[in-house]
Amino acid sequence: MELVNKVAQSGIISFDLETYFPDEKRIVSFDMKDYLFKGLILREKDFREALAAINWEDYTGKYLAIFCSADAIIPNWAWMLIVAQAEPFAAKIVMGTPDDLIKQMYRETLAAIDIETFREQKIIIKGCSDKPVPPDAYLEITKILRPVAKSIMYGEPCSTVPVFKKK
Repeated sequence: MELVNKVAQSGIISFDLETYFPDEKRIVSFDMKDYLFKGLILREKDFREALAAINWEDYTGKYLAIFCSADAIIPNWAWMLIVAQAEPFAAKIVMGTPDDLIKQMYRETLAAIDIETFREQKIIIKGCSDKPVPPDAYLEITKILRPVAKSIMYGEPCSTVPVFKKK
């Protein structure tokens, strides 16, 4: 008896969000709490001196997530000072945690895909991955593909959950 790969013959396209995961080695954090006086206040003079002492070239090609993990009020100019120093070197700068940065990168990357290649196609959004693909990415790809796809499923070809089917 000949074995037949019905999944390969079905014309289903597998979409793996993990392939869009940013290079984790390039993600770096800048936590403002490290620059607070007594863990509460940002002093302009001290902050400017601290920024001047940083070797910003170390951020070359990096994805920089700027945030404050302390419960402190950070003036808007402080965020601006960091960006003014890091922008010539960093590949991307986001105000937020590294997780926020990853979510934003997914939104931007997925928005740039050519959706015409998925027109009237049956698509499975792969469910298993080795990297922590944020749930937001599943939401984004569904919003992007729904207008053009014939159907969208979640999971693996052997076990899927129907998400959308064009009527």
